Amino acid sequence: MLLTIVSPQFPFSGRVPLVPPILEYLAALTGRDAPDVDVTLIDANQQDISPADIASNLVALSVMTATAPWVYAFADECRREGKQVILGGIHVSALPEEAACHADAVVIGEAESVWRDVLDDARRGVLKKFYRGERLPLEGLPKPVDGKLKGNYHFRAFFTMRGCPYRCTFCSVRRFFGDTIRYRPISEVAEEIEACAGKVWFNGDDNIWGGDLNRSIELFQELSSGSRKHWYGFGDLRAIQDAAGERMLKAARDSGLFSVWVGWENDEAQLSTFKAGGKQGKDRISAVRKMQDAGIDVVLFVVLGGRQDTLDGFKRTLELSERLKVGIHPVLLTPLPGTELFEEYQEFLLPGMGWECFTGVRAVFEHPDPAMSARNREEQYHRLNQELFRLDRVLRRISHIPRSGFPMTHFLSLMMQLPMKKALGKAYQDWRSNNSLS
Repeated sequence: MLLTIVSPQFPFSGRVPLVPPILEYLAALTGRDAPDVDVTLIDANQQDISPADIASNLVALSVMTATAPWVYAFADECRREGKQVILGGIHVSALPEEAACHADAVVIGEAESVWRDVLDDARRGVLKKFYRGERLPLEGLPKPVDGKLKGNYHFRAFFTMRGCPYRCTFCSVRRFFGDTIRYRPISEVAEEIEACAGKVWFNGDDNIWGGDLNRSIELFQELSSGSRKHWYGFGDLRAIQDAAGERMLKAARDSGLFSVWVGWENDEAQLSTFKAGGKQGKDRISAVRKMQDAGIDVVLFVVLGGRQDTLDGFKRTLELSERLKVGIHPVLLTPLPGTELFEEYQEFLLPGMGWECFTGVRAVFEHPDPAMSARNREEQYHRLNQELFRLDRVLRRISHIPRSGFPMTHFLSLMMQLPMKKALGKAYQDWRSNNSLS
């Protein structure tokens, strides 16, 4: 049996230099559960592809909300050509009935417990409508295969845990992976990264040091014993404020950590509204300073444009970047299916906004303040990005990274911010073009 696994196109992001982890991991899972299946991997962000080009009779795609329209159209065309289509991922797990209109089978939740059954049923032509994955322990997972993908890839992603105990209303991680953290064995993680990662890799965990700090320290120390690599990921601010926080930062820096992206709500009201205080701790600024002092670049995710926000939030975000000397990646608040926020905001969603608009750069819900119209929020968002990613500001922020991080933190920070500048610039040009026509 032939299987093609496709990573779908993302709106406006272009050719992201990260190998889509779902491709190489799902190929490895296939090799373990059905070694007779011949697998082809395609990244639709790097390769033009149409269903007619696919030789296999079985196609699998993992779906995020913003990619759902592209996936559904692609899947419909595949099925018209007689191919069986399997859909999985966070979006279809949240809206399985919607996805089932475009697929022969929908995998709800994590795939490890059901993937063998899916492939066996596909081989026999008896795919079920839904397969519900269980949350299994994470021991003995297969190593990602090297898919030999063609494109401008520079690094790969790896994960060390699943689950999140925090209850941020705009996040789907807890509902998808559970509110209890499951850890992979440290030896397996270290062996996989040593064997499969290049010189730079991305930690795909929701929180690179969430949960057990002693376990995090042990993991970082184990990574330090391997060949020298550099990595980045998403973290919280609370762990750094723990008594073991500075020891953990040192271990992380010694293991090659050069940049951490953390969530940051603009004020206490937002922390309460989104139930995000748990990840922030009592002294957020001190936590940022400690990371910077350790030679680690800090990038803040700042959510803007919620129904309780004002236009002043955009101005304060630029001031925050200047005051803390940090990079900021702002996003317009986006209620994604599967989150508590989606349930809260569903009645306010603007008509005619397809899932392709749920990217964090579009205003997708009504606001009670006329000054915060959808167009005004989007305009203020793009103006903020133009200021944040001015080259002089980027270089000035990098110049403030302590010498303890020199030279790799400085160089890699620049290499991360330039593609972001390009992607957000493209989003702005698309917005200007669309609004000039309206």
